[in-house]
Amino acid sequence: MILEAIIFLVGIALLVKGADLFVGGGSGLASRFGISAATIGFTVIAFGTSLPEFVVSVNAVAAGDPGIALGNVLGSNIANIALVLAICAFIRPTLVGSGGADMTEIGLMLFATALFIICAFRGVFDALAGIVMLAAFVVILTVLWQRGGVENDGEGIRSHGRRDILMTVGGLAAVVIGAQFVVDGATAIATSFGIPTIVIGLSMVAVGTSLPELATSIMAIMRREEGISVGNILGSNIFNLLFVIGVGALIAPIPVISPADILATALFSAAVVPLFLGGERFTRIWSAGLLVGYAGYIALIFNLL
Repeated sequence: MILEAIIFLVGIALLVKGADLFVGGGSGLASRFGISAATIGFTVIAFGTSLPEFVVSVNAVAAGDPGIALGNVLGSNIANIALVLAICAFIRPTLVGSGGADMTEIGLMLFATALFIICAFRGVFDALAGIVMLAAFVVILTVLWQRGGVENDGEGIRSHGRRDILMTVGGLAAVVIGAQFVVDGATAIATSFGIPTIVIGLSMVAVGTSLPELATSIMAIMRREEGISVGNILGSNIFNLLFVIGVGALIAPIPVISPADILATALFSAAVVPLFLGGERFTRIWSAGLLVGYAGYIALIFNLL
């Protein structure tokens, strides 16, 4: 138990420090190349923090267990919105007004979600669906980079020279390793208390692979770089739906075995829009509602309601 607790605490430390370096390096790259912080967050940082989902899902498909891949992506996307984004918006409700995101970026995330649902209606994510999803992913990337070369939209963002790349890569490595340590430590602790392994897998895998987004986004708003925070969350969801499942579908067919969870993903994705339309008081209330909704969703999964 002591060893598991040490692993858990080391993981937390790596997450916090890694997120700090990752955000600092990413924002420095934005300043260095004249790209908006929101675009950097929406692409480079979002894809980096989604590496745990990518590794877990692709390995699961290759191992002949596509259900884990689909469940991991759906659970992570719901957690990104109803947990990570909700917490960030509650802490800093002025995400849009301070350059955190605009409706174009939100629209791109909703478009990716809609395309994912359309492909799901076929009952399986096969090679054809994978090609369509990856093609859409490339189109979204093109749109983002075409509109990303604008003046720096974050206050206090500066380049660290050649250190930017080292900070970004090193911070990302620390975040990914830290997330794995946290998941491993928490799982071992939970097992020692006799919690069923299926409960551990359903809860800790989805939330665990969302820990990099949570750590990076919270660190970003603490550094008043909201563009990286929100862009990271929205971009990560696009990466998960189109790239992770798209690549997985090319490896092996992924059957749609949880339509209810796909519906939940669609509903939580749509719930992002009101979050950015009201004032600070409304945003905090809506954020709290998302957190309550997430707790209710978890309770429903485990038949607690």
